Amino acid sequence: MPFFLTREQKQSTFWLALWLAAALLLYTLGPILSPFIAAAILAYMLNGAVDRLARARLGRRRLPRVLAVSLVLLAFCIAVVALFLTVVPVLRAEIPLLQAKIPAFFTWLDSYVAPWLAGHGIHVRLDSAGLRDLLQQQVAASGDDLWTSVLAKVRVGGSAVLGWIATLTLVPVVLFYLLLDWHQLVARIGGAIPRRWAPQATGMALEADALLAQYLRGQLLVMIVLAVYYSAALAILGLDVALPVGVLTGILGFVPYLGFGLGMLLALVAAVLQFPGWVGLAWVVAIYTAGQLIESFILTPRLVGERIGLHPLAVIFALMAFGELFGFAGVLLALPVSAVLMVGFRHMRAHYLRSSFYNA
Repeated sequence: MPFFLTREQKQSTFWLALWLAAALLLYTLGPILSPFIAAAILAYMLNGAVDRLARARLGRRRLPRVLAVSLVLLAFCIAVVALFLTVVPVLRAEIPLLQAKIPAFFTWLDSYVAPWLAGHGIHVRLDSAGLRDLLQQQVAASGDDLWTSVLAKVRVGGSAVLGWIATLTLVPVVLFYLLLDWHQLVARIGGAIPRRWAPQATGMALEADALLAQYLRGQLLVMIVLAVYYSAALAILGLDVALPVGVLTGILGFVPYLGFGLGMLLALVAAVLQFPGWVGLAWVVAIYTAGQLIESFILTPRLVGERIGLHPLAVIFALMAFGELFGFAGVLLALPVSAVLMVGFRHMRAHYLRSSFYNA
């Protein structure tokens, strides 16, 4: 018996193939989509502030949306610059002092670490002169291959820097236009959904939006708690730069491991410059280790996971799974994406419980 597709089945097959081709094209263009994806995420986060400003009244007239978008973007850029200016003075103050400590550090290495290495059959001088000789020997041994490798890395690094500059330049432009036309874009996306699926898709989108709002509020609470904890703990330790380093660690806490790593590095450098011996370094390591444990096993599961309906174990699993599959970007997007997936899972579960397969 010949197999014929109905007219509706042909149309469904055509549009499904077209959407799959579009998805494949977007996947192929992935490297150039980064600024657009970043701008879309920022637009989703900032659109609420733009809407509130646009509803404000200047006399009898409402504030034009283009002006509201400009004010929100200006405030966002000022916040980013303020964050940058929090880090730069600390680095500018600490790096020259650290350079002055380097000779004493090499002397300590040669006095304590070199004898330990010699006991294991490794004879090397770890003072500045010895390390310089070792570097010269390696350069002489590797010859032209080393310079070829270095030049290749410089070219790759230069391309990466140019890519970052282009991305940072493009993101604000794309963000401006997305915020300006946000509601029209959302309406067009909603209008493209097949009408038979529109009510269910709209309901799922509203649920996902509510969960993401809860996630952002929970993440903001985590950042505030971490900023207070690190600032207070480093101040009790007596660190001179406790406040800027603690606040920076908390603010960058929304990027997993970035706030922790950068804050701990700055605190360790400050401890080396300020405290004699290794006691200060040990206390800094203890403070940041405790902070990371508190964030990973208490704050994030309780303040973020519970708000979006994820069990603490599910939060930990999501962070590990997305990190394994997608690397650093996966860790960054693990919880918001999991919140959206939870909405789909709930609807699938409800459909399964109503199905004849389950109830037969």
